[in-house]
Amino acid sequence: MERSAAGLQAHEFVLSNLSPSVGQRRFALCVVLVLLVVFVILAGPLSGLPLRRVDAFVPAYGTAIFVIDSITAALLFSQFSVLRSHALLALASGYFLTALIAIPWTLTFPGVLAPEGGLGGGLQSTVWLYVLSHVGFALFAIVYILLKDADPMEWLSPRSIRSRVLTTVGSVTAVVCCATVFVTTGHALLPRIMLDTAQVSSLWYYVVGPMAALFVGALVLLWLRHRSVLDLWLMLVLFAYIIEISLTAFPIPYRFSVGWYAGRVYGVLSGSFVLLILIKEVTMLYGELLRAVLAQRREREARLLTGDAVAATVAHEIKQPLSAMIVNASATLRWLDCATPNIDEAKAGLQLIVKDGHRAGAVIENIRTLFKRDARTRTSLDVNNLIREALALVRDDLQTHRVAVQTDYDQSLPPIEGNQVQLQQLLVNLITNAIDSMATEDGDRVISLRSKVYDSGSLMVSVEDVGRGVDPSAVDLIFTPQFTTKVHGMGMGLSICRSIIEAHRGRLWVTANLPRGAIFHFTLPTHREH
Repeated sequence: MERSAAGLQAHEFVLSNLSPSVGQRRFALCVVLVLLVVFVILAGPLSGLPLRRVDAFVPAYGTAIFVIDSITAALLFSQFSVLRSHALLALASGYFLTALIAIPWTLTFPGVLAPEGGLGGGLQSTVWLYVLSHVGFALFAIVYILLKDADPMEWLSPRSIRSRVLTTVGSVTAVVCCATVFVTTGHALLPRIMLDTAQVSSLWYYVVGPMAALFVGALVLLWLRHRSVLDLWLMLVLFAYIIEISLTAFPIPYRFSVGWYAGRVYGVLSGSFVLLILIKEVTMLYGELLRAVLAQRREREARLLTGDAVAATVAHEIKQPLSAMIVNASATLRWLDCATPNIDEAKAGLQLIVKDGHRAGAVIENIRTLFKRDARTRTSLDVNNLIREALALVRDDLQTHRVAVQTDYDQSLPPIEGNQVQLQQLLVNLITNAIDSMATEDGDRVISLRSKVYDSGSLMVSVEDVGRGVDPSAVDLIFTPQFTTKVHGMGMGLSICRSIIEAHRGRLWVTANLPRGAIFHFTLPTHREH
């Protein structure tokens, strides 16, 4: 069985607010263990083992960091434009900072454009850009953590949001440009923390040590305050950064050694974690949105087709008995208006009127058979998917009334054969009724939907609420047409639901949900029975 509880609100469907599942936590733990195992293997004497210099490695690494962090920043900026969260803006700025600094870091690296670096400053510029990039990201990550609980900027208009993003991008770009100019043209003013590619000054550990401590502090702080999937993977990013610093900065930062190459790989991984999960989340949400839009379109088309069918049936079928009733009534009046009323003919006319009245009543009753004589093709359906699609259709109502949803799906359910639109409408009606029953109730509002095997040839779905429930005296009446307990209800919803279920050879009934509420159950035959 799969069980999940979620208050279906719009902000809970994005990465920065979606709670991580048990599977995601376990996968993240496995990634941590792998990173640790590799670090233990590479740490120590093996870390300083020199390897052959690969000239293309540094440009490839710098390009990878720029592309990965730029895309991650763009995705985070887009989430900020929706959620208007200060924290997301700060984190996006951190990724944009590291993406931009990757450009001068690559250009100043000795041997890429010139033996001493293409922008001037040589070895010292490269090291200080490395420090600024890491310290900047750690500080932005801490700002993200501290602002996670801040109220979103709801007062900002879409135009103001775009202006805020552009201002942030411009500010970060200006900071990176100023820092690049300073460390390249004014490198002589900076303390020398590296003497050559194999020797460090006494200031080295006073610079790199606090930098590593900054990441450790950010990781601990995020661990204490993490709640979302984004928090979970950002912890992995910070952890990978700590390992990268350990491999490249301790004990001696030999360039083009095993530890140096491994540190660069960890640097790429640290940038990729959030990007991959963002892409996965965006793809998943796009799929959910597409399914919801298609479901709404199918529902709208079904309503239009049903309305056209009902209108055509009423216009065509009931017109004849009504016309006959008018003709017979007129004839009866003429027989009665005669000087000597012809009672026998008048009775015969009234009998014809009664007959045509029964015929009109039968036509109206036969409108219900539209659900039973559906000419559209029935297909094999997954009941669990039908429930998910129905929840997507009523998402706004759930959010408006602050209703949480609990689902309990039996993943081994066999398929059924039926009309997707009708069964979807059935679920929408039952869920909407459950929402209405709790709209005026105090306390928690929870709807529970469950699916399970009912017997060898059918399955059962239950819709449970904690609302005002159904009066015992009305249990047998609520499925009757025009019977309603709502002030503005028409009394057709549950009648239509029962018609749909009966057309699919199933059964619909209601039971009490103690201590309060009601549970609507319905069964459907499995596809094997057809």
